[in-house]
Amino acid sequence: MIKAVIFDVDGTLIDSVDLHARAWQEAFAHFGKHFDFERVRSQIGKGGDQLMPVFLSREELEEFGEELEEYRGELFKREYLPRVKGFPAVRELFQRVKDEGLQIALASSAKGDELKTYKKLARIEDLVEEETSSDDAEKSKPHPDIFEAALEKLEDVRPSDAVVVGDTPYDAEAAGKAGLQTIGLLSGGFPEEDLRAAGCARIYRDAADLLAAYDTSPLAKAEGGR
Repeated sequence: MIKAVIFDVDGTLIDSVDLHARAWQEAFAHFGKHFDFERVRSQIGKGGDQLMPVFLSREELEEFGEELEEYRGELFKREYLPRVKGFPAVRELFQRVKDEGLQIALASSAKGDELKTYKKLARIEDLVEEETSSDDAEKSKPHPDIFEAALEKLEDVRPSDAVVVGDTPYDAEAAGKAGLQTIGLLSGGFPEEDLRAAGCARIYRDAADLLAAYDTSPLAKAEGGR
C-alpha cells in the first residue's frame, strides 16, 4: 500500500524546463562554449554536477566549471526565474493526495532557496511535509541520492510504500535505483517513449490529467484510501 508521494518539481509542478535550458545555453556561451538548445534541453532534470560533464571536458570543468555553474545560477534567478509559472491543478492534486492520508515530499535538483520560490509559485507551501534539494545530495539525478534523502525524511516509509511523480527519464532512473516506482508526466516536454524506456510505470499528460485519473492511478493504492 502507498504511504507517500515524492514529487519532482521542475517540469512536473512548474513550467521551467525551457527556461533552465536557455539559462544553461547562455551560461555556456558566456564561457565560449556554444551548444544547440535541444541538446541542452535534453539534459535538464540533472543537476549541474551531472549536466556539465556532458558538455565539458575534465580540463574545462576544472578550469571554469564552478564559475560557470555559479554564473548560471545567478543568471537564472535574475533573468528567467521571474518567468516561471506553476502548472494548473497542482495544488488540487496535492490536496487530493493529502485527503487520502498520504505523506508528501519534494525531491528536486534545484538549490534550497530556489525550491522555496517554486513552492510559492505552485501554491503548495502549506501542503508539503518534507523536501530535499541538491543541498541534501552528494550527486544529483540520475543518481538516487535525492530520492533516498527524501525517503529518510518520511515517517515509516520504505521504497515499496512510495511513488515518485516526475517528468524526465532522469527522475525515473534515479527513482528506480532507489527502489521506487515512477509516474511520468509529459509536462516537461520529454518524449513518452523516453519516459517508458527509463522505467515509468504509468504516464499522464500533466498534473491535471493525473488528478482526473487519480482513482485508476498508482496513487489510488493508498493506505486507508477511499
